[in-house]
Amino acid sequence: ISPTWFWSVIQNDFKTGNIDLEGCMRLLEKMQIPFDEAHVTHIFKKTVDKQAGQIISMEDFKAIYRAIVHRSEFQELFRAYSPDGKILPDSQLIKFLVKEQFHTEATETTAFELISKYEPIDEVRKKKQMSFEGFVRYMSSEECSIFKSQHKTIYQDMTHPLCDYFISSSHNTYLIADQLMGPSHLWGYTSALLKGCRCLEIDCWDGSNNEPVVYHGHTLTSKIPFRSVIHVIDKYAFMSSAYPLVLSLENHCSPKQQEVMADCLKSILGDKLLSSPIGGETEMTRLPSPEALKFKVLIKNKKVGTLEEGMLRTDQETGTETGGETVADTEDVSESELLSDEETDDTTPIYRSKSPYKRRGDRRTSSPPPSKKSKVKKPKIALALSDLVVYTKSSKFVSFEHSLENQKCYENNSIGEAKARKFVKHSAKEFISHTTRFITRIYPRGTRMTSSNYNPQEFWNVGCQMVALNFQTPGTQMELQDGKFLDNGGCGYVLKPEFLRDRNTTFTPKNVGAYSKPMSLSIRLISGHQLPPSSLSKTNKADPLVQIEIYGVPEDQAKKKSSVVKSNALCPKWNETFSFNIQVPELAMIRFCVEDEVSLVNNEFLGQYTLPVLSLNTGYRNIPLLTRDGIKIESASLFAHVWYY
Repeated sequence: ISPTWFWSVIQNDFKTGNIDLEGCMRLLEKMQIPFDEAHVTHIFKKTVDKQAGQIISMEDFKAIYRAIVHRSEFQELFRAYSPDGKILPDSQLIKFLVKEQFHTEATETTAFELISKYEPIDEVRKKKQMSFEGFVRYMSSEECSIFKSQHKTIYQDMTHPLCDYFISSSHNTYLIADQLMGPSHLWGYTSALLKGCRCLEIDCWDGSNNEPVVYHGHTLTSKIPFRSVIHVIDKYAFMSSAYPLVLSLENHCSPKQQEVMADCLKSILGDKLLSSPIGGETEMTRLPSPEALKFKVLIKNKKVGTLEEGMLRTDQETGTETGGETVADTEDVSESELLSDEETDDTTPIYRSKSPYKRRGDRRTSSPPPSKKSKVKKPKIALALSDLVVYTKSSKFVSFEHSLENQKCYENNSIGEAKARKFVKHSAKEFISHTTRFITRIYPRGTRMTSSNYNPQEFWNVGCQMVALNFQTPGTQMELQDGKFLDNGGCGYVLKPEFLRDRNTTFTPKNVGAYSKPMSLSIRLISGHQLPPSSLSKTNKADPLVQIEIYGVPEDQAKKKSSVVKSNALCPKWNETFSFNIQVPELAMIRFCVEDEVSLVNNEFLGQYTLPVLSLNTGYRNIPLLTRDGIKIESASLFAHVWYY
């Protein structure tokens, strides 16, 4: 450490003598050092244990600072490029950027920008040089993150039709726990929107006082007013993304309350609500783009008749005032088809009875469910709600052949995960041909009482746009979802690879053929820093190991595991290299998961990070770590060298 600089920064804090733990943390904050309180507390205690009292001297502080900041792996790199081991002239910094960080366009300007930003010592900065202090700060910064900085902004072409994108989609958005007894909560909508989700699900039922409610039908989940849900959506719809938001209505309401729904949507969302085609065209051969629909809310629901008829109705503003029709029969369909999701009663229902509160024990007394085949009396749909459906009309999926011949580009299908999985297995080619043309939503099977999730990757592999997950349920599936949609600025829309957009594609996940662009990926896992300690450790330690997993087409799936470093959560070192051959990098995701080896058969999750393989930065990179709930663990990271060709 440059003694004069270090002394000048800390002397004020030691003016009145030695400092305590709080003073130590305050000083680290002032020096802009990211630290973990538990780790600092542990190092502090180890320091003061050797002496009386709970305070430390300047020399002690210097030792604590060194333990956290001066990482040996950074020192080795610095010494390799510094002529005297003390200073990095701008020319050597450029060399480091080009050779090690693959920053081929690095110039004097680049070097000077980094020096101005990260060098804390004035006289070094003025000479356009970098000290080890500046180097450490640069190496720990966002610029050295494993996630490509250009992918943190919207860099993809947003003018393709909607069906050309993967769209971040949530299932049972109103739930924040399980789907049998759990609470329904507005926070479900707020948190999904803040995460950039672009397709929300709303289960609507008749409520008292002619006010529709949102909850998980035939179960004991609590209820929230539809009106409140729309108010929350109005407030947060475009906070994380400017691109269109789709509200997928699972509509169980009577026509009377459907009219209330339509009125809520219009009065609360106002201009945000898309209620007629842009440019007024009713003859549509392709869907508009996310760019053309910026800041618009789209309603996904059943629709009566054509766009044109709806437009005429809106123009004439017929309705109750003029005694016109306000309710229409949908074609001869059974009740379950009126709902936007075919296999609707998402949770195995507590059989339909007049009162939704009848428990399972009362099955004998409740009416049996109408059989799928039997024609129930025609469900009614309020024209006021039907007319709000423009580009996202829910239509029943019959077969790929039927869709190819009859389906309009603005008609979408919802397919349950079990049925969709069969299609992936037995008719992947037809499935992909279907998703190049029509928006397809996949949703979890109803027997997932705990709101568990399926692996979304298998449905992205065949181009399904809306792969809906339970956002409230943490786990690898949600980590893949969050990782995929970090891409393209986190806007909730990610352009599908060309081979999943081309209508004449012959690509299938099991037979990638000519679509393969093999990538040889090599990751040298160097070290970890300030990892969360094991929950079982009294001394702030862990026995960490790292799993590196690839998710993608079947032949790209892979999992590799590092060795275990014994009792070290502060700065474990691995120095192990892992190689992967990836056939379809455009679909591949990579997940780094840090675990504590509790026993030979049991590991405790410490943190993870998942991102698209094509968003990997090459060179020496730090990997942030997130909790199970997707929250960044402030000072924890892995350090690795990434290289591919």
